[in-house]
Amino acid sequence: MSQIDKVDAKIIGHLQADGRLSNSKLAERLSISEATCWRRHKRLEESGVIEGYQANLNRRAIGGSVLAFVQITCTQHDEAATAEFERLIQQSSRVLACHNTTGEADFLLQVVARDLDDYSHFVERVLRQLPGVSSIRSNLSLREVKVTNQLPVEELVGD
Repeated sequence: MSQIDKVDAKIIGHLQADGRLSNSKLAERLSISEATCWRRHKRLEESGVIEGYQANLNRRAIGGSVLAFVQITCTQHDEAATAEFERLIQQSSRVLACHNTTGEADFLLQVVARDLDDYSHFVERVLRQLPGVSSIRSNLSLREVKVTNQLPVEELVGD
């Protein structure tokens, strides 16, 4: 995609804050025509800058009271073992995010569970069964200080 300009960044910012914002309201907020707004919005979607839209849920309101950050260290690092590990992680709905990281651990996972018993069951039945796992370290979230999926687009795009 070509460089994202300030208008694109503003479109993205408004849509991150409210993905249900109509094209007419978005155009009005940006003081641009509806046709121009629609074309830019469509281009951002087609180029993959905007990957999709979703409802952000309160995990506690639907029974997810435990949030764990899990560091996993693996003994096997070949391509086949890593691919199998990643495939199994992709299949687990409890894993909200998984990052291959530098440092002591190979992977950092964000996992949601109903309660500590449910999380313990997940560790035993899923994480300990993953191929090549040599170490699992869990950190449980006591309190969320900040949670967002909104990227600081205007700061990342720059001038």
